[in-house]
Amino acid sequence: MESPRDAIGREERATDTVTAALVERFGATLGIAPPASGRIAPRLIHFCLAQPAAPAALLGRDGHPATGDFLPRLPLPRRMWAGSDIRFHGDLCIGDTVERRSRVADIVRKQGRTGELYFVTVDHDYRRDGATVIEDRQTLVYRADDASPPPPGPAAPHGTTSIALVPDDVLLFRYSALTFNGHRIHYDRRYAVEVEGYRGLVVHGPMQATLLYHLAAKVSGRPPDLFTFRSISTLFDGEAMALHAGEMTDNALPLWTAREGGPVAMQAEARWA
Repeated sequence: MESPRDAIGREERATDTVTAALVERFGATLGIAPPASGRIAPRLIHFCLAQPAAPAALLGRDGHPATGDFLPRLPLPRRMWAGSDIRFHGDLCIGDTVERRSRVADIVRKQGRTGELYFVTVDHDYRRDGATVIEDRQTLVYRADDASPPPPGPAAPHGTTSIALVPDDVLLFRYSALTFNGHRIHYDRRYAVEVEGYRGLVVHGPMQATLLYHLAAKVSGRPPDLFTFRSISTLFDGEAMALHAGEMTDNALPLWTAREGGPVAMQAEARWA
């Protein structure tokens, strides 16, 4: 039988085009105005580009493409995007043809507080005319069905700058559509509650990251060159939450999300070269 680590080094390529319609829908969904130039696409729109388009028959029970092709076949069914480390070398523009080159960089099995875990690291390289525009090192985590949720941490602090919002099921559905993300925890309430044991629809990690990135750009007056984020705990639809930014130190800005009175959900840092 194939070992999960046999997938290390496996590569995948796909292409897509940054269209004016995608930029318009991205901005309308997230409330992000396009840059003043009119041609430059908002950053982190690359999450919407060159997504795997697996036929329905090749999807797993959770709506994701089944593992075993590009990603390794794993014995644990529950998948989450744990975080990313992103470096920007420039901007994507409307009309650009973008090639995504992806490579499985590492696979690690761990025993965590919630049970057995697999961490899969994938390096994504987004290129225009052969030149790298965005590097995104993504970490996926896989858990067992019966994995217990981690104990909640202390209540998150309030940032120097905070923006309150209440994510609803329409927002989650539209973001899933933008990113061609079939993961049912974001739009199928019965599946999210009865199968995966959540108390509601799960707010996307990359959507929280996108909102935090653009908060950092607003606070500083310019888009960050480096951006990292890690999912710590889960947010749900219908529950008031906030985006927080702390104090800038040495060209680094700490950011986080949290529900009212709850622990940090996503922790991020923006940096400028």
